[in-house]
Amino acid sequence: MPENNFPTQFENIKKDKKVETYLDKYKLKINDILVEINIVLYEDEPTPRYVVSLTNISDATKLVLEKIRQEFITQASSDNSDNQDGDNNTENKDKFQVEITRLIKKYFPTANEDTTNMLVNYIIQENLGLGKIEILLKDSFLEEIVVNNHNEGVWVYHRKHGWLMTNIKLITEARIRHYSTMIGREVGKEITTLNPLMDAHLSTGDRVNATLSPISSKGNTITIRKFSADPWTITKFIKENTISVEAAAFIWLAIQNELSVLVSGGTGSGKTSMLNVISNFFPPNQRIISIEDTRELTLPGNLHWVPMETRLPNPEGKGEITMLDLLVNSLRMRPDRILVGEIRRQKEAQVVLEAMHTGHSVYATIHANNADEVIVRLTNPPIDIPKPMISSLSLILAQSRNRRSGKRRTLQIAEVTPTGDARVLMQLNVADDVLEKINDSDTVLERLKLYTGLSTQDIAKDLEQKIMILQWMVKKNIENVDHIGAIMAKYYMGTLKMD
Repeated sequence: MPENNFPTQFENIKKDKKVETYLDKYKLKINDILVEINIVLYEDEPTPRYVVSLTNISDATKLVLEKIRQEFITQASSDNSDNQDGDNNTENKDKFQVEITRLIKKYFPTANEDTTNMLVNYIIQENLGLGKIEILLKDSFLEEIVVNNHNEGVWVYHRKHGWLMTNIKLITEARIRHYSTMIGREVGKEITTLNPLMDAHLSTGDRVNATLSPISSKGNTITIRKFSADPWTITKFIKENTISVEAAAFIWLAIQNELSVLVSGGTGSGKTSMLNVISNFFPPNQRIISIEDTRELTLPGNLHWVPMETRLPNPEGKGEITMLDLLVNSLRMRPDRILVGEIRRQKEAQVVLEAMHTGHSVYATIHANNADEVIVRLTNPPIDIPKPMISSLSLILAQSRNRRSGKRRTLQIAEVTPTGDARVLMQLNVADDVLEKINDSDTVLERLKLYTGLSTQDIAKDLEQKIMILQWMVKKNIENVDHIGAIMAKYYMGTLKMD
């Protein structure tokens, strides 16, 4: 049976605390509930606050809603509230909605249909969903949602303002564990004292990691990395100055001609976003296989794309499907392009590089801060690939995030020489925030000449045309992934017209 968490789930900000600066303010509408978000810097607090307030539900109404919620709980068995199976969640939700609607009409007999629906949605969210965390999931400005324990507010990573503590609290460790269990059941996973670590995802695609105390010594934790319903695209990257238009054109040229690319960077640097962005350049007449632990990529809808996802073993230790299993299987699916979410182990790296050697174009991510570190990571334990084998890789894109400003940038674009070394072609001038060309390409240029028959002048002309197209798309505010996919299809068919 869920505990009474309503009155204290919004932490009360002390009335005597002086507001120093209002940094931002906007509203969300979630199931007819109006939510106001204020980003506020309080005096004597080290970081700004993310303050949530419900604007169309009065304090008196909240008290009555809590009474309704408690009455509903007493009528419903614990099996139907906290312990339902994920398969029956929709059926339970429908059943609960009927009963809650009856109670709302009992306590609010004059409420119209819109108001009744709003109040019903609110109570269902409190009882069956993730409570106030549902509000955070609906905010498109948030990238991460983090519950560290029940003693402090939920933290969020905001695209504009970085890490912020919210005024939302989960008042007991049991509530945090309940949410983790509920998330796991929806996808056939479990988190227990014997298995205190869990990777899962929500139905929306948001990635979830959960841990139980005492593994996390301060309390139970939940970390949600939000899945972007509106994915990053090349035009958004150019507008945000994440990458220059010249660099984007060079990557486009390499991808069009089926050169393999490895995207590197630290946690949160935008590796997967860059992998998603470079997939904007794929032609529609080729078969693309993507392999991920949890679905994050969103490719244009006109592509011949088969997304695949790994699977953890069941409680009996059976049924596991690893990244390596999918990689090996993908080679039997006649792929033209293979996208790999992340290379972590030796066997994965061996299969990826073997695929490159046998003529497949492969695009993957790896944890390494710069191009030289990529080579070091690949050629030393635990991956330990012979250096000459790395020469099948053509380009390394190193992504970075400035910890102070929160800005994500392409740090380096490097080509891989025949000896397996990284040669940096473009590098970020951090002081001026500009991606600068520092070397002319040798290896990539020679490969393009060898496999396409293009001359140096032809390649330069092709790059100029690509720059013009990218600038046109930016000017026309073409940011949607499917719209960009349609433009790429016309480009490859030779029918693209720029007005």
